[in-house]
Amino acid sequence: MKDPIAHGLPHREPFIFIQKVVELSPGESALCESVFPLSTPFFAGHFPGNPIVPGVILTEALAQTAGLAAGEPGRERSFFLTAIRQMKFRGAARPDETIRFRAVKSMEAGGLLQFAVSAETGERPVAEGTIVLSDTTTI
Repeated sequence: MKDPIAHGLPHREPFIFIQKVVELSPGESALCESVFPLSTPFFAGHFPGNPIVPGVILTEALAQTAGLAAGEPGRERSFFLTAIRQMKFRGAARPDETIRFRAVKSMEAGGLLQFAVSAETGERPVAEGTIVLSDTTTI
């Protein structure tokens, strides 16, 4: 298992939503995974009797995946989430399902990095959209 913190993700508990880095092409793309057990606190209220992973958590996990993809070997860079564009939720992610998060860089200009992002469980898409990150040295 590849630890996302070892790959430079600055987030820590309770706000790290990536558990495993599956593939990483620094500066270009990343594929990560997470499983949210039924005991995860947000399931108690989202939704009782029909728990699903909140869209905002899926979006943050996608942003964290993009942050991993944005990194480059030997270059210390930090990134902030700058924009979420056209995020669509195609299905529900449920407790104990493995969710795969993918981010592929589609553009870079003036300290902004844009990523096409998607999340799926098995072969079922659950989210897709565009994440824009900004290099903290430009803020």
